[in-house]
Amino acid sequence: MPSWIEKKCAERGLRMTDQRRVIAQVLSDSDDHPDAEELYSRAANVDPKISLATVYRTVRLFSDAGIIETHDFRDGRARYEAADVEHHDHLIDVVTGDVIEFVDEEIEELQERIAKKLGYELVDHRLELYGKKIS
Repeated sequence: MPSWIEKKCAERGLRMTDQRRVIAQVLSDSDDHPDAEELYSRAANVDPKISLATVYRTVRLFSDAGIIETHDFRDGRARYEAADVEHHDHLIDVVTGDVIEFVDEEIEELQERIAKKLGYELVDHRLELYGKKIS
């Protein structure tokens, strides 16, 4: 069964090679925010002929098409997630690199109020918080 990412590629008329299908499936199955090297490792377990260069080209293609989102969590690595997930924000642990997804209605309402107060309709946003666990 085609992954969500593969279906979006078809809708956008992107040609799907076997290697792109593997990368799409690996991304769709991910419950974290893998970087290209982690995607490569996971994809190579399915198809050892996949190269790191193919992973980089494919994530750029998917990102440019709006199928995946690219995040920069200040750790020097671009990280990826499918763009089909419901809106959420991120808390990044600067010590461990863990990425915690969360939704907070108060924050969402505050952002709306701020945009409105400044004369804007909020159409999109990203919120990334960086912190370390309190001992």
